Amino acid sequence: MTYSDRLLKNILTQTKCIACVGMSPNPIRPSHFVGRYLSLRGYRVIPVNPVAVGQRLFGEDVHSSLSAIPDRSSIDMVDIFRRSEEVPAILEEALEVLPNLKTIWMQIGVEHVDAAKMAEARGVEVIQNRCPKIEYQRLFGELRMGGFNTGVISSKL
Repeated sequence: MTYSDRLLKNILTQTKCIACVGMSPNPIRPSHFVGRYLSLRGYRVIPVNPVAVGQRLFGEDVHSSLSAIPDRSSIDMVDIFRRSEEVPAILEEALEVLPNLKTIWMQIGVEHVDAAKMAEARGVEVIQNRCPKIEYQRLFGELRMGGFNTGVISSKL
């Protein structure tokens, strides 16, 4: 799928609260460092992982499901770190319990055309097979050669 930079930047600028389904407490897992990065950029990141309930990540309690989050009205994006075949159930729950949902974002390798159509029919924007961390870095000038912002300025090649 192709998304305009303008669309992606608008989503990332307007989003304030992200529920991350499949967030891992393991710091070497992609979901963990994406969630940490987004929280450091000012997003409220609410982790959803039934195996990690009772833990805290990025200043937030881990919840078993989207339905288990007490204040669901603040969530405007769901970031999905689960297999593509799990997307329809996650999306159905999100559409049912998140009254202010604006965006469903499926991570790299995660796509589900029928589920995307269902969300879009309800007025929810859908991004598939992309990472909000990578897009944020690319669109807001933080992505450097090799995908790393080393913080080092050097004239060496």
